[in-house]
Amino acid sequence: MLLIPLLLATGLFLTIRLRGLQFRRLGPALHLALLVRREKEGSGDISHFQALMTAMAATVGTGNIVGVATAIAAGGPGAVFWMWMTGLVGMATKYGEALLSVKYRRTNPDGTQAGGPMYYLRDGLRWPVVGRILGGAFAVFTAVAAFGIGNMAQSNSVADALHHATGCPAWVSGLMMAALLAAVTFGGIRAIGRFTGAFVPVMIVIYMAGAGWILLTHLNQIPAALRLIVESAFTGTAAAGGFLGAGIMQAMRFGVARGIFSNESGLGSAGIAAAAAHTAQPVRQALVSMTQTFIDTLVVCTMTGLCILVTGVWQSGQSGAALTQQAFDSGLPGAWGSWIVSISLVMFAFSTIIGWSYYGDRSVEYLLGSRVLGVYRLLFLIAAFAGAVYSLEFVWALSDLLNGLMALPNLIGLILLSGVIARETNRYFNKLAAGEDRG
Repeated sequence: MLLIPLLLATGLFLTIRLRGLQFRRLGPALHLALLVRREKEGSGDISHFQALMTAMAATVGTGNIVGVATAIAAGGPGAVFWMWMTGLVGMATKYGEALLSVKYRRTNPDGTQAGGPMYYLRDGLRWPVVGRILGGAFAVFTAVAAFGIGNMAQSNSVADALHHATGCPAWVSGLMMAALLAAVTFGGIRAIGRFTGAFVPVMIVIYMAGAGWILLTHLNQIPAALRLIVESAFTGTAAAGGFLGAGIMQAMRFGVARGIFSNESGLGSAGIAAAAAHTAQPVRQALVSMTQTFIDTLVVCTMTGLCILVTGVWQSGQSGAALTQQAFDSGLPGAWGSWIVSISLVMFAFSTIIGWSYYGDRSVEYLLGSRVLGVYRLLFLIAAFAGAVYSLEFVWALSDLLNGLMALPNLIGLILLSGVIARETNRYFNKLAAGEDRG
């Protein structure tokens, strides 16, 4: 009840302070994110694109399949509208997190970059003691949350999906995940960046190809679905079929909550990946990072929601992954629907583990130094195996709590440092207008 209004209020505050930058600069931001592979100047470990894909790996996950379906099942079609609103203001939040993360990053003894909310809280706030306390709290919550929502909960989803699709035992799935995770994560951010740069676009294209086919074959029903989304957001949705009905507040509550869960705007985690990007300008990487929320919520989540609506299965009484799978089964021939959803669940969940392994790495290094990273990574691998094998009700509950605790110090920092965000933004675009920076 506290976190959701605070997340929305921070996003709206930054949107106003930056004069709707996420709407005015979306085109150039997408160009930087998808077409400019590496800047000639500046420092960093990985390209703009790889930093974006590392952050996308952590956020494009089960929320895009399960979260959207849950929001519609509980809040009606209007929940999709409130997911859009959350994504639009969340782009400003993500922009601010990335800008500050690059501005206040530092270079490690091994030459790699380290940054994120713990650094801009510690070094950016005027009150050093408060900054150190907030930065340390964020790092602790992130390091622990990485084991929960970023690891065990995801590996459990992978094992469950593989078991239902192929009959693969959970312990075999756990061993395979741990082995692949070790191969990627022990190489550090450069290995993670190379992996996510290749893996994440493929997984998104596979899922969007299936969703795109459904939408093309139901093209004439899309206008009615969009109208239903907007109308239901402000009028509620009457009971129909297996759908029990939902009021305006339910649509808003579930849409906002699932939108935040999906794109993670406000948690601060994506800033850790942004800090590793090779760039000379914090604003440029901030523009790239805000496209993450656009792609995650305004593109992928919207496609999932429209597939559920145009196929009519939203009235079936199903929820979660079962509802999305029902939509894909209804809209695609043969068994393609079940396979695409199952494969996407596995890929989305595994990519989330990869992204969060790096977030946990940087947080532990901030707290205890680089000497403990080997131990932390080993424990992370063990947790991935354990998550595949054991029941996780407690892990899910703890993860929700830790995500909220991560967001609180980060949101405080974003509000207090909003002047820095605005000044850096104005300075960069003034130079760009004067021809002093070609971008």
